[in-house]
Amino acid sequence: MIELYVLLAAMIVAALVAIEIKDLLAAAVALGIVGFSVAIMFILLQAPDLAIVQVVVETLTVVFFAAVILRTTNSDTTIAGRFRHELIFPTVMYVTFGLVFLVLVGRALAGLPEFGNPTMLVAREYIALGLERTGAANVVAAVILDFRGYDTLGEATVLFTAVIGVLTLMRRAGRRELTSENRN
Repeated sequence: MIELYVLLAAMIVAALVAIEIKDLLAAAVALGIVGFSVAIMFILLQAPDLAIVQVVVETLTVVFFAAVILRTTNSDTTIAGRFRHELIFPTVMYVTFGLVFLVLVGRALAGLPEFGNPTMLVAREYIALGLERTGAANVVAAVILDFRGYDTLGEATVLFTAVIGVLTLMRRAGRRELTSENRN
C-alpha cells in the first residue's frame, strides 16, 4: 500500500512541475512521469490490461508532444515568465486542489481491501458459470468477449487509433521528404 502513496506523491510533484516549469520539453517529460506512474499503479492494483493501454498511449503522447515542441518552439512563451506578481491566486488554487485531492484519494485508498486480496469477487462467477451462460468453448474467450466485451472493444479502439495516428504521422513525414527531393 505504501507504494501507491509514493507513486501518488511522485505524480503530484511531477504534475506541479509540468504546470510551473518554463521549459516545455521538461513539462512534457514531467507529464510523462504522471502517466507512467498511473500505469505502475494499474500494475500494482492488478489491472495489467489497463497498464498496457496506459503505457502505449502515454508513450505515444510523450513522443508526439516532444516532436511538436522541438519543431515549433524556439523560446519560452509561458505566462509565468511575464507575470510573476499575478501568480498568487493560481498558487493558492493549486495548493487547495492538491489538498482536496489528497484527502479524497486517501479516503478512496482506505476503502480498498488489503494489498494482495481480491478486489472483485465476480471472477469466481465468471469461471464457475462462464461456459454455461455463454455457450463458449473457452472460458477466457467467454470472459473477454461476453462478460467484458465493451472493455475489450475500448482497448482495441485505443490501440487501433494509436496505430493509425502513428502511421499518419509517418506517412506525412515521408511525403515531405519525397516532395523536397523531387524539387531538387
